[in-house]
Amino acid sequence: MLIQALQQGAQQAFSQLVEAYQHMVYNVALGIIQQQEEAEDIAQEVFIQVYQSIKDFKGEAKLSTWLYRITITKSLDWQRRKTRKKRFGIVQNLFGLNNEVIHEAPEFYHPGVAMENKEQASILFKAINLLPDNQKIAFTLNKVEGLSYQDVADIMSVTVASVEAYLHRAKENLRKQLTNYYTKESKQ
Repeated sequence: MLIQALQQGAQQAFSQLVEAYQHMVYNVALGIIQQQEEAEDIAQEVFIQVYQSIKDFKGEAKLSTWLYRITITKSLDWQRRKTRKKRFGIVQNLFGLNNEVIHEAPEFYHPGVAMENKEQASILFKAINLLPDNQKIAFTLNKVEGLSYQDVADIMSVTVASVEAYLHRAKENLRKQLTNYYTKESKQ
């Protein structure tokens, strides 16, 4: 019903779509790129793309699955563009002439994390950001968004076994990164 109304261009239907899915889209983008303003921009881009391409939606997947896919694609595209831009300027932006740090990366906080856990969550999200894309997406969708393995598999267009493998590798990589982090912290 909603999809048909959207495909017919009903403004009220689009407002309902945004209302129903804006938090999901924003949180997924935020979980992947970890910058609040950029996540807001990506959420807007997602809904613009949905508005422009809803007529092509065939209904072969759930609407939420389609939205997750668009959000992930937009987030990863943003991250790749940002990485390319930073490659040449990162040393200049981070270090001064005598290699002193002059710019620290901003702290990242996810809105779903309780205040007393903000510092630990920030460390975890920094570690998640270092994961390969497939592991990061699977981990974010399953552990942060709470989606089932089957839903994650549908969104990523892979098998449930692949999702399980991505999650296993993500947990192993996170365990190594966090162990290294806490080992360094305890020595200071």
